[in-house]
Amino acid sequence: MPEAFFMSSKLQDQTSPRVVILGAGFAGLRLARKLAKKDFDVTLIDRNNFHQFQPLFYQVATAGLAPSSISFPVLKVLHKADNVRFRLAEVEELKLDSNSVKTSIGAFEFDYLVIATGADTNYFNNEEIQRNSFPMKSVQESLQLRNRILECMEDALIAPTEAEREALMNIVVVGGGPTGTEVSGALAEMRDYVLPLDYPELDFSRMGIHLLEGSPRLLGGMSDKASENSLRSLEDMGVQVHLSSIVERYDGERVIVKGGEEIRSKTLIWAAGVKGNVLPGLPQDKIIANARVKVDEVNRMQDSDSVFVIGDLAYMEEGKFERGHPQVAQVAIQQADKLAKNLIAINRGNSPSAFHYNDLGSMATIGRNRAVVDLPWIKFHGFPAWMFWLFVHLMAILGVKNRLFIFIEWMWRYFTYDQSLRILIKQKPPR
Repeated sequence: MPEAFFMSSKLQDQTSPRVVILGAGFAGLRLARKLAKKDFDVTLIDRNNFHQFQPLFYQVATAGLAPSSISFPVLKVLHKADNVRFRLAEVEELKLDSNSVKTSIGAFEFDYLVIATGADTNYFNNEEIQRNSFPMKSVQESLQLRNRILECMEDALIAPTEAEREALMNIVVVGGGPTGTEVSGALAEMRDYVLPLDYPELDFSRMGIHLLEGSPRLLGGMSDKASENSLRSLEDMGVQVHLSSIVERYDGERVIVKGGEEIRSKTLIWAAGVKGNVLPGLPQDKIIANARVKVDEVNRMQDSDSVFVIGDLAYMEEGKFERGHPQVAQVAIQQADKLAKNLIAINRGNSPSAFHYNDLGSMATIGRNRAVVDLPWIKFHGFPAWMFWLFVHLMAILGVKNRLFIFIEWMWRYFTYDQSLRILIKQKPPR
């Protein structure tokens, strides 16, 4: 099908530089918005037609929020962007020699290519764990996990033995970063306040929530104070935290930890690492460990004049970030803002300026009235940190309606201890 078929009357004349952006996450969508109404012909390509707010995936998985609350249509964001079009497509191959991108709906030529495809779950080449565990890197995966938790509770009601019932009720979380600690806390609250009302026949004092972390501390990217407070909070909530515990095997029923420890569970949530979403056609010598792409100080792929990489996929060594910037939303947003300015400067014949990450801090919530916050000038925890976490995440959500729905859901849950989205959605078998 000819590319002309896809052209929109909104586009500027063809003398404008063609910018193709791959990925509508924090980095890609931010860049597209920053280039709106500028002298560029912008095409944004993604496999989904919605932006996903990744920090709240765990709340979808634990029935705290509806998927629609943390998803926002890309087309709605671009309503007033006359020079930007969106295409729903899978990227099949980058053809950098001919400055084009091959997709499932045709080829797109570019003057500047921006790769912002983000990161995916890293299983560290353990195919058994990949096959049997549950990740949380998309809305779809979060829904699958929610279904799994509810299905296990239903199966536990009719389990023939106590050992089988315990394996169905136990949940193991691997990875003590923000995602792992947050989902562990949410599961503990679900066990204590919600599930006993839905399943009064089950004894939830026997339901174990295990958090396994390979290093000696939780929240490795945060301060010692934050790590200690999060550990104390999780233990107070009844989460069994296993530090310096590396998972070697998981067959779908038994978690085998290095050293011989064994935990019986039919639900393992894998939050132990990420790796870049590398696309076919990227030069292998530009890809480093964890599948990140080496870029220079202006986020340009090394040895290239027209290809830029931003967000989780980009690897840039800068100052104290000797191993690259952290793979968090703030880095992606700041890189997108800087690249927009640099592309405008390049288009005007000026030189681009170097990117410098302004670390605004980090935070994690453990549960009701429990959170830890590390800011450059202060570190705090408890209820004030929890309120700060709520405010920051609420303001980061796209769409006023989404913010309102999330705020109402959070307030309802705060006063009632109830989660109203415990809906088991089974996929219809193929015909």
